[in-house]
Amino acid sequence: MPWFLLVFLIIYILMHLLVLRGIRPLLPPGSTRSRLVVGWMVVMLFTPLITRLLEHGGFESSTRLAAWLGYIWMGLLFLAFSAFAVLGFGEIILLATARFKPAFAQVDLCNRHSARLVLLITVVIAVYGLFEARDLRVETIRLSSHKLPVDAATIRIAQVSDLHLGLINREAVLQPVIARLQSLRPDLLVVTGDMVDARVNHLDGLSELWRSINPPLGKFAVNGNHEMYAGLEQSSAFLEQSGFTLLRQQAVAVNEYLTVVGMDDPALQAPLNAAQLLANLPATPYILFLKHRPAIDPDTPGRFDLQLSGHTHRGQIFPFNLLTRLAYPLQDGLTALSAGGYLYASRGTGTWGPPLRLLSPPEITLFEISSGAILQEGD
Repeated sequence: MPWFLLVFLIIYILMHLLVLRGIRPLLPPGSTRSRLVVGWMVVMLFTPLITRLLEHGGFESSTRLAAWLGYIWMGLLFLAFSAFAVLGFGEIILLATARFKPAFAQVDLCNRHSARLVLLITVVIAVYGLFEARDLRVETIRLSSHKLPVDAATIRIAQVSDLHLGLINREAVLQPVIARLQSLRPDLLVVTGDMVDARVNHLDGLSELWRSINPPLGKFAVNGNHEMYAGLEQSSAFLEQSGFTLLRQQAVAVNEYLTVVGMDDPALQAPLNAAQLLANLPATPYILFLKHRPAIDPDTPGRFDLQLSGHTHRGQIFPFNLLTRLAYPLQDGLTALSAGGYLYASRGTGTWGPPLRLLSPPEITLFEISSGAILQEGD
C-alpha cells in the first residue's frame, strides 16, 4: 500500500505538471491568475490527504465535501491530461519530422486556442460523465450448458460489482440498483468485490436496503482489494449485515446442479490456490466461480463453467481503458475460454474516485443459464 500511494502521488504530480504546461499560454508569468491556478493545483494535490485527516477527525460533512471536490478535480485533470498528452505527442512527431519538412518546426500545437478548446471539451465531457455514471444498464447474457438437466428451469443470476459504497456512493447510488434488482427478480445474486470503499461509519443505513433483496438461491459475495483498504473486519461485517454469504476460499452447493465458489482478492495477502480450491468441490455439474480480478489462473481453465469478475471498471473514463487492458486483457465483457467455460468481466455498478464515467456505463449483469449447448448473447 505505501508503494502504491507513492507511485500514485508521483503520477498525480506529473499529470498536474503536464496540464499546467498545456494551459501555460493562458497564464501570463507572474500574474495573479497564474498564482491562483498554481495554488489551486497544490491544494488539490493534498486534498486526498486532507480528506483522510478530516475523516479521522470525525468531520463527516467536511470529509464528504473534500472528497467530492478532490474526486471531481481528479476526473477533470485526467480528461485534460489525456488531451494535452495527445497534443504533446503531436508536437514530438512534428519535431521528429521537421528535419525532413522544416515548416513543421514552426507549427505550435500548444497555444492559447488549443488550451481554451481543451478546457472547454474537458468541462463538457465531465458534465456528460456525471450523467453516464448514473445511466445504470442491465446487460443480459444467455448461456446454455449440457451440464444442466434437460428439465431444469433456467437459472437467472444477477451480478453486481465495484459499487464502492462510502463517502460519495451512498443511497443515491444504491437505491436504483436495489430497485432494478427487485424488478429483475433473479434466482441468485452475487457481488464480485469492492462493495465498499470506506469505513463502516459512512455506510449507515445501506445494509437495510440490501436486506430487501432475498433471491431464492441466496446472495453471495467475495472480497475485492477495496475491502482490505476499508478494513477487512468492518467490510465483512457490512456484507454479512446486508444478508450476503461471504465466500473466502469456499464453495457452496446452492442446489443439486449448481455450486458457487468464491476466493479472496490477492490484496488480502491470503494463501491463494485457485486450482486446489476448484479441485475440491461438491459433486455438482455446473461451477460458478466468483473472483474479483478478471484474470485466469494458469491451472484453472476447464475447472469452472463461468467465472464472474470486475475490478477494472473497463477503465471507467476513456481512454483509461487502454491502460487497464494492458494488465487485464479480458476486461471487456464475455470471453469464451479455449479450455471450456467463460469469463465475464463487469464494467462495474458504481464508480471509484471521480463520480464520472465515459464510454463505460455502469451495469448490472443478468445471466440466464439454461439446459443445452448453444451460447447466445443479447440485451
